[in-house]
Amino acid sequence: MTDPSPADPMAPAVCLDVGSCWTKAVLVHPDGSLAGFAEHPTTAEDVLAGVDAAVAGAAASSGRRGSPAPDVLACSSAGGSLRLAVVGVERLAAVEAAHQVCRSAGARVVHVHAGPLEGGAVRELRSNRPGVVLLVGGSDGDDPEVLLHNASRLARARGRYPVVLAGNSSARDDALGLLRSTGRTVTACPNVAPRPGEIVPDAARAAVAELYSRHVLGLGAGPGGPRFRRLVRTRTPVAVGDGVLALARAAGTGVIVVDVGSATTDVHSAGPYDAVGLATVEGDLGVRSSAAGVLVEAQTEGVVDPVEADLLAPSVAALATSGPSVPADRGSAAEDRRLAAIASVVALRRHLRRRSADPRAGEIGLVVLTGGVFRQRDSAGLAAVAETVRRDPVLMGPLTGVAVRVDSGSVLAPAGLLASHGRAPAAETLLRDHLLD
Repeated sequence: MTDPSPADPMAPAVCLDVGSCWTKAVLVHPDGSLAGFAEHPTTAEDVLAGVDAAVAGAAASSGRRGSPAPDVLACSSAGGSLRLAVVGVERLAAVEAAHQVCRSAGARVVHVHAGPLEGGAVRELRSNRPGVVLLVGGSDGDDPEVLLHNASRLARARGRYPVVLAGNSSARDDALGLLRSTGRTVTACPNVAPRPGEIVPDAARAAVAELYSRHVLGLGAGPGGPRFRRLVRTRTPVAVGDGVLALARAAGTGVIVVDVGSATTDVHSAGPYDAVGLATVEGDLGVRSSAAGVLVEAQTEGVVDPVEADLLAPSVAALATSGPSVPADRGSAAEDRRLAAIASVVALRRHLRRRSADPRAGEIGLVVLTGGVFRQRDSAGLAAVAETVRRDPVLMGPLTGVAVRVDSGSVLAPAGLLASHGRAPAAETLLRDHLLD
């Protein structure tokens, strides 16, 4: 596959979504009709190998010989969720701060350290391969000794992960100076725990979300980096968000879309007249690398009981390390759907909590579940997933009378790519044919 030329709205388009586990390609004709689909495991050793295979497969699946070469419109979330380590003074406070900061910001906690960082602790932190370190510790005005010690050790540690500094505000300038003295990238925020027992995560969460937005593209994936950078200009959450805006306009009502991926579950909402929607990204909810988080959070939220949790635990443990696997039988497919349904419920609950504080939020008339896990031919099984969302006791109130549909054709991200590349009519046709009619 050659690098794409500028999009020609009269040429067919391959809409490419490079995920952390799967690379999906959807072929769309200029009139918005769906012509073909192909997917390939995302190739970690060289991401472009999977890209080329998926694009070629989608183009060949149309069965039309002699058709013009398609344009390639691409988005990526190949970076997966952002791995966050937290370094604090007291363990319970550090754990709570980390989870509050990660919530809806695209990150998941992979390491927690409490107390002074020494050599062995620094090596353990580094072994967990964090994408960012959250440095917290002490209420405002407390003794800053441990916070400053940890800032000094992180400044001298190997590994160039950025640091979000959100500890004792009275020591912020000194800690910032220590970290920056070695060239460490630091974002300084107000203290996440300004008073004992109080967590104020918003500023640190925004800083982590910004780091996630750079990380998720996965531009460092494999040796094909420069060509990948030329090919992929958009993050998958942005493409899906554009698709949600187009869907809300076409439907004439407010829309929520839940995008269940291997590493994250993203939720987008928008009204028919919105120029920008609301998006939340749950880095601890996914059906492969983040599968363990789904079970943990589902029990915290009361979505699953201990008996079901025990039944699902072996499959979840296997999925978390399986990579881009396909269900081998009907039982495995059913477990995939159940895990996706649980992730959808937890992510929707979190999103609606955030949305309730947004004065722009209007009524919702449609919920759509999307993601590769829903590309199954079991219509009864997919209907059961929608019913799980519809009948959740927490969601029943806000979703009363709201239609819940499953995007089994994976058209949301392609529609967003089309809409943002001068092909709005094709995007609307694609959405109407697969989600509205």
